[in-house]
Order: sequence, then C-alpha cells, then structure tokens
Amino acid sequence: MSAPDGSPVGAERSIGQLFASATTELSALVHDEIALAKAQLKQDVKRGATSGGAFSLAGAVLLFSLPMLNFALAYGIRTWSGWNLAVCFLLSFAANVLVAGLLGLIGVVFAKKAKKSQGPQRVAASMKESASVLQNAKPHPRPELPEDRGPAAIEAVARSSS
Repeated sequence: MSAPDGSPVGAERSIGQLFASATTELSALVHDEIALAKAQLKQDVKRGATSGGAFSLAGAVLLFSLPMLNFALAYGIRTWSGWNLAVCFLLSFAANVLVAGLLGLIGVVFAKKAKKSQGPQRVAASMKESASVLQNAKPHPRPELPEDRGPAAIEAVARSSS
C-alpha cells in the first residue's frame, strides 16, 4: 500500500510531501462534494420538469379535448339516457374537469417532492462541516530528533545538495 504521492505508508515523509498529500486529498474532497451537489441538483431538476410536464399535460388535455369530447360525450349520453342535451353537455364537461384535476394533482405531488428535496442544503452543510474539521485540526507533536538528525545535520545536507 502507498500514500497518494507514491511513497510507502509508514515511511517518514517530508513536510512538503505531507502538505502535497493533504492538498491532493482536500482537492479530491472538494471535487467529490461538487459532484454530489450536481447530482442532487440534477435530481431536483428532473422532479421539477416532471411536475411542469404534468401541469402542461393537464392544461393541454383540458384545452384540446373539450370541444371534441364534449360533443361526443354529450351526444352519447343523450343517446343512452334520453336526457336533455344541456344536461348531457354539463356531464361531459365535468368528466373533462375530473381528468384535468387528476393530472393537476399528479403535478402538485411531484412539485412538493421537488420543493422538499434538501440536496443542495445537505451538501452545503457537509462542506461546512468538512471545513470546520479542517480548521480545528491540530498538528501532531513532533518527537525529538536524534542527534545525527538535528537541525544542524539537516542544514548541512541542504547545503551539500545545492
């Protein structure tokens, strides 16, 4: 197993390597949070589109079917029952209103689901929680370095390698 920067786990790493590793992991966390927010927004948009489609369909049914269905239904009721033609037209209109009401109810249900969704708010809360954890993180205390690995030895190595 190895760390994100490729060095073996458990091996001593420099501060630069630790910082690079932390930066990489923090960047991956932010990218994952953004991807989650996008996925949840996409789901909310789908629900909203379904709701809008149901409302549109309800309006189209009511608008375009009224003339044809009213005449056909009214004359059918009159033929079947022998009632007055005006009553038959009222009954056919009531049937159209009932169908449009059912489609409107479907639209309301989907609109409430889309409105109730707390996707972006949950992601924002998660990101704030991650940020607060990172702000409150404290570095681990460093153990005492052996004499041959003290600051003077490190400085000597730095000078000899430049």
